[in-house]
Amino acid sequence: MTITLPLREEAGATPAPLLHVQNLSVAYGRTPVVHDVSFSIPRGGSLALIGESGSGKSTIARSVLRLLPRDTGRASGRVEFAGDEVLGLSETRFRPFRGRRIGFVPQDPSHALNPVRTVGAQALEAAALTDAPGRRAAVLDIFARVGLPDPARVYDSYPHQLSGGMLQRVLIGLAVLPRPDLLVADEPTSALDVTIQKRILDLLDELRGELGIGLLLITHDLAIAAERTDEIVVLKDGRVQEAGATGDVFAAPTSDYTRQLQADAPALNPDRYRHADGRGVDAWTTDTTAARIEVHEISKSFVVDSTARAAVAGVSFRVPPGTTHALVGESGSGKTTTVRLLLGLETPDAGEILVDGAAVTGRTEAELRGIRRHLQLVYQNPFTSLDPTWSVGRIIREPLDRYRVGTRAERSAKVAEALDAVGLPPQLARRRPDALSGGQRQRVAIARALVLEPDVIVLDEPTSALDVTVQAGVFDVLRRLQRERGLTYLFVSHDLALVRQIADTVSVLRGGRVVEAGRVADVLSHPREEYTRALVDAIPSPDLRSSR
Repeated sequence: MTITLPLREEAGATPAPLLHVQNLSVAYGRTPVVHDVSFSIPRGGSLALIGESGSGKSTIARSVLRLLPRDTGRASGRVEFAGDEVLGLSETRFRPFRGRRIGFVPQDPSHALNPVRTVGAQALEAAALTDAPGRRAAVLDIFARVGLPDPARVYDSYPHQLSGGMLQRVLIGLAVLPRPDLLVADEPTSALDVTIQKRILDLLDELRGELGIGLLLITHDLAIAAERTDEIVVLKDGRVQEAGATGDVFAAPTSDYTRQLQADAPALNPDRYRHADGRGVDAWTTDTTAARIEVHEISKSFVVDSTARAAVAGVSFRVPPGTTHALVGESGSGKTTTVRLLLGLETPDAGEILVDGAAVTGRTEAELRGIRRHLQLVYQNPFTSLDPTWSVGRIIREPLDRYRVGTRAERSAKVAEALDAVGLPPQLARRRPDALSGGQRQRVAIARALVLEPDVIVLDEPTSALDVTVQAGVFDVLRRLQRERGLTYLFVSHDLALVRQIADTVSVLRGGRVVEAGRVADVLSHPREEYTRALVDAIPSPDLRSSR
């Protein structure tokens, strides 16, 4: 399917597009991965490539940037930038385009910077592409504009000394520093808090308005695409499913695939589970029965540069059985420290934590093992949390082995039962993680957490690395298991749209303190605190009315 998006008209004329992709097809070796894709972006315009992993989004971006593997990547068709056909240019002739006129924000910030050089030294290379004097001052200014605290410290830091979100902001700053004509952004905000995400997207909008920068945005977040781009191309298996003005596509999608993506996006479908399980995401137990988790006034400080700094200060919350409580807040708000205290991986300086009435604090390691059997964790990244040398069956069976549960045959039966519970076929037990998709890996992680039949599962950003459709499938499994087994979830997330969709109650953390707490329906619909209002206002809220 070939769809060419219409160019905007100005004063009765059709200006030449900044980027024009026509009948682009790409193959790796003998395997075709992109089929006959066409679109255009005018100067100052924006277009989003939408689709699941493997749909060809990043391959199209690499084709525009001429970054396909030299030995296996082969592109055909036409890619015109500012009137120049670039696919046929030699690397020497194309090199001046890359970085100076076409900026690029890669998806994974942890692999994009040299670990043995300071951020400032690498930033000066980007500044060298500009004609502006005072390159260090220009770098510090762009670091401040992308929301980096203490730009001078960031400038002098090595990449490993910064968080993933800070590294992503560094990369965005360096990409826009030379003021390119076109910015190719591959999932530029996937690792960022909602408020920083909004700041970055606002900055990109400002640059488009001030400098006429065109934007090619690759994202799996349909709400961001709907709110921030003029045109959209929906891809599946390297083929265009639908394309056109963003408002038209989202208001009246013509393909089943687009309708499915839209239904799976939390910001576009906040009532998904309200109707799915009949309980509603704002349900709340108000009786006096014992809670599964009780956290009372816990505090924890760490010494940084010879100074004690409070990571958590007086945090309290209560999670009744069978409900989902969310911890939300920006990076550094204390979410991770609170989880580590709950799991007994850190000891609080003050306060008390109870799981099913049993104190976590003051326990021996043997006693903590007994508590942890009923308190399991699903990690954030399914690509790094599973041992790549083990089979899926061994990964899921490991907790049973450690706790010496049952006979060998009984453990194998429990592994098969856990796989079935998360919707995976039993033959996957023989595979290794690298043979699985991201969604399958995360389901394996959930199966591993379930195999000991716990009462409480801590979900630490369990789907932040997954496409919206895969994410929806994972949470369908989690909600079903909660209904069937009465599981209690503690959900840690920076995605407030997802929190609004799946959590019952929420605690909003800032600087290690709870600034607001209560039912999700109350806190996110009628926030009392300015900080909570800022978080809620940062949730993408596109206008999906058609322009037709």
